[in-house]
Amino acid sequence: MAISTGDTLPDVNLIRLGAEGPEAVSLSSLTKGRKVVIFAVPGAYTPTCHSAHVPSFIRTKGEFDAKGVDEIICVSVNDPFVMKAWGEATGATEAGLTMLSDAGSEFTKAIGMDFDAPPAGLIARSKRYAMYAEDGVVKVLQAEENPGLCEVSGGEALLASL
Repeated sequence: MAISTGDTLPDVNLIRLGAEGPEAVSLSSLTKGRKVVIFAVPGAYTPTCHSAHVPSFIRTKGEFDAKGVDEIICVSVNDPFVMKAWGEATGATEAGLTMLSDAGSEFTKAIGMDFDAPPAGLIARSKRYAMYAEDGVVKVLQAEENPGLCEVSGGEALLASL
């Protein structure tokens, strides 16, 4: 069953590439007592993710800051090396977005947002969504019906829902 509004985010570890290499990041530590936006993409460098989804949160970062959002986190099932490179390539890192890896799909599966699309070469991927959470509790969740679209899960759409 997919996560929904009012649910508490699972206590799982995501991975980021730190100065010493890959390091685990506890989702509960990122969300405890904080207002966060988490958006997920089916894959780094894939067309909609690269040209629409990430740029929408870069464009709206300042507006989320003004609404008191402490952090905007992009999650993908790619490895942390790819996430670091993708953050640099898109300007997301420079804009202040946090790029985290869910390489084993632990978080994605725990919230019921996993899918497979073998014809496209996408196995154990995340559905496209955006959520706003306060102190680890989901307050707004907007998921796309089609992973190739970025309409309800884009930065502007989520911002309009806050």
